[in-house]
Amino acid sequence: MQRKQPGLLQPDWEVPARVRAVSTTREGGVSQPPFDGFNLGLAGGDDPRAVMHNRRLLRGMLALPHEPRWLRQVHGIRVVEAARCHGETEADAAVAFDPGVVCVVMTADCLPVLFCDRNGTRVGAAHAGWRGLVAGVLEATVDALGCDPGEVMAWMGPCIGPAAFEVGDEVRAAFLEQDPGAHDAFTPSPAGRWLADLRGLARRRLSACGLGVIRATDDCTFSDDRRFYSYRRDGNTGRMASLIWLRD
Repeated sequence: MQRKQPGLLQPDWEVPARVRAVSTTREGGVSQPPFDGFNLGLAGGDDPRAVMHNRRLLRGMLALPHEPRWLRQVHGIRVVEAARCHGETEADAAVAFDPGVVCVVMTADCLPVLFCDRNGTRVGAAHAGWRGLVAGVLEATVDALGCDPGEVMAWMGPCIGPAAFEVGDEVRAAFLEQDPGAHDAFTPSPAGRWLADLRGLARRRLSACGLGVIRATDDCTFSDDRRFYSYRRDGNTGRMASLIWLRD
């Protein structure tokens, strides 16, 4: 079994020292193909023993104060307070206000977005596929943080990039109906459809909320099969995790 040290991404944002945040890759871990190697998702058909081993490895590597509050994600807009979650609660975003409570979302092309306030008193994590994005999951998460949006910082993690995310007319129409200016995030594809900039669409929505700082990586999950899982590319595949929490 593969036992290489898992690869991690650190958000490039200036946050208070008590805020910890990280996004995982597929590198390392013990899961076997097609989930190789650091799969953290239980729902895709991987051996549960391998997934739980990877989760234990994650806790040890990051010295997590408690088990992350794993969610059962459904491409919706429900936001929960992580401290009140027991078991895998159905939601697509979580917020936390107390030290030691770890918010987490899992992705394999969808966009993970991590949040904190400038004073380091609250954090959140959201899972934003196009359905959740157009339905308002990011706005709901900002609202659940319960502070002035101008005090909120966001980091957008690895997701499918604008050269790979092909969508139909109905997806473009859903965004333009709410925000006509979103047409800049869509370009015609050779197949007669549209290539969508998921991070660009998310940035527009976060800016409209009034966020003070928005940062992002430009990593594309679809184009980098060595580092990232991609549902669009592979179908049956694993999941990365994006986590954020407050230290004491």
